[in-house]
Amino acid sequence: MRRNEGESETVASATPPVSATPPVPSTPASEAAPQAKASVRSEWFTVPNLLSAIRILLVPVFLWLVLVPEEDLMAIGVLVVSGITDYLDGKIARATGTTTRLGAILDPVADRLYILAVVVGLGLRGIIPWWLAVILPMRDVLLFSLVPFLRTRGFSALPVHFLGKAATAGLLYAFPLLLLGDGDGAVANLARVFGWAFTIWGVGLYWWAGILYAFQLRRLLATTPRVR
Repeated sequence: MRRNEGESETVASATPPVSATPPVPSTPASEAAPQAKASVRSEWFTVPNLLSAIRILLVPVFLWLVLVPEEDLMAIGVLVVSGITDYLDGKIARATGTTTRLGAILDPVADRLYILAVVVGLGLRGIIPWWLAVILPMRDVLLFSLVPFLRTRGFSALPVHFLGKAATAGLLYAFPLLLLGDGDGAVANLARVFGWAFTIWGVGLYWWAGILYAFQLRRLLATTPRVR
């Protein structure tokens, strides 16, 4: 009887104790919510997004300067600041890896708002003819009408291509020159000539880019199944 007890004790001592795996601590809901909020906050409050927000906030400032006190030089300064921030936000986003969905929305929205504000302001001042002030926004109305078709394939927007960026850049060069050309003297005459040159090219490229977007949508509808 003792022998059996001794054997059982030997076996028990030879068998290593099984260590229990420590449970993985779960994140409480009260802690997960602040973490999610912090993630959203870090995506929103980036330097490129703040630069795009500043550009949008300067749109009414530009309109006021052009239409109320007619301070053309200050209005041109606002356009210059807008162009610099437009360049910087994309460059910083790519260099630091802070490209966000919000930034992808804010940047083209700021471009469209500036083009609309400039054509309205210059049209009301009589610097550009009204047919020009109408055909530029009509291109954006055309693209906006394509959004419901994009959503049937799970997209909200088409990727911006180089031609569209070149057209926007040409127009943003043209408008300050046209504003500067609203006067007398050699500088105003020279600015008017270059301003209309950039305007003609910019409008042509702007509509060409819009037509290319429409062809891209047509190809997308033909090759991508409908999202249910």
